[in-house]
Amino acid sequence: MSTKAIHTEQAPAAIGPYSQAVQAGNTIYVSGQIPVDPATGAFAGEDIVTQTRQSLTNISNILKAAGTDMSHVVKTTCLLADINDFAAMNEVYATFFTEPYPARAAFEAANIPKGALVEIEAVAVID
Repeated sequence: MSTKAIHTEQAPAAIGPYSQAVQAGNTIYVSGQIPVDPATGAFAGEDIVTQTRQSLTNISNILKAAGTDMSHVVKTTCLLADINDFAAMNEVYATFFTEPYPARAAFEAANIPKGALVEIEAVAVID
């Protein structure tokens, strides 16, 4: 099976030796997205609501570059610097997805890159 790297200027550039996303067959694997605004290179905000929105917007833009969208996401993993932010993160998350919702795991994680409050990765399929 061949693989193809996905890249867009509408999401932050990778900060290491990885791709924003990789397509393998009809599956898109989106790398963890922290809340960096690609226009400024800085965090979109300092609170969990703003940071979650930016992380998911980055994922959405990467999926668009791959020829798909958030309705094709089948799995996400959400890393939170503080699990007490789960409810606020979840409220924003719910605005990006409709039923059937993707499968999901959420964890508290120490030392998310650049001190972000959230990092989200996703797996999507292309019809």
